Amino acid sequence: MLKDITLGQYYQTDSVLHRLDPRVKLIGTFVFIIALFIVNTPAGYLLCAVFLAAMIKLSRVPLRYILGGMKPVLFLLAITVFFNLLFTPGTPLVSVWRISITREGVSFAVKMAARLCFLITGTTLMTLTTTPNQLTDALEAVLRPLKALHVPVHEIAMMMSIALRFIPILMEETDKIMKAQMARGADFETGNVIRRAKNMVPILVPLFISAFRRANDLAMAMEARCYRGGEGRTRMKPLVYGRADYTAYSVIAAVFACCVLIRAAGI
Repeated sequence: MLKDITLGQYYQTDSVLHRLDPRVKLIGTFVFIIALFIVNTPAGYLLCAVFLAAMIKLSRVPLRYILGGMKPVLFLLAITVFFNLLFTPGTPLVSVWRISITREGVSFAVKMAARLCFLITGTTLMTLTTTPNQLTDALEAVLRPLKALHVPVHEIAMMMSIALRFIPILMEETDKIMKAQMARGADFETGNVIRRAKNMVPILVPLFISAFRRANDLAMAMEARCYRGGEGRTRMKPLVYGRADYTAYSVIAAVFACCVLIRAAGI
């Protein structure tokens, strides 16, 4: 299961999405998330699905690799569908004792499931096609106007970059600890929920110790290199828009406008 977590991982290949400016991918992801909550009809969800499928095709990232990132959130998805099915009032379709599954509940559960799937797939695609350094530069560039309000934009972007960089490292460390504990006779597969939670203690304690050690080493390395924040710092690779980036902005704007029109028309 740990190998299925693709958030924070970068898939190296040469594609149209990989070559786009990271600001385009970051802004495009935010616009896509907003569009997901604007659409409310089958035509709107179909448009979002077609757009997402086209982006996956352009990214040249294997579909199996992208969909594998859905496995860790299947439990959350199942809970969301379950509660929407049972606790949404409306016209009953199936009634068992005091529990009723309504037509509105089914519709809302399907919509929420589609939104979650599209949202997770879209954000995963962004991290798979963008390195953490590029995401840091893009986030800092997008949030730059907030510097006028004395918001520490560079520090926020740096923290997010470090967090994304540490996700695959901590996943690998967790896998090593689990294998070591299983070699000593630990059992993480059997028992009830409480017993499994107790069995996770031998994993969490060394994992936290390792995480704090890595954080301390990183802080010492940054201080040794005289890191003092973003003031006066320059970039080795400045972000510059190209023709493909403006084309991508046009496509994103067109898709968003179509989603708004579909919502307004109720198609």
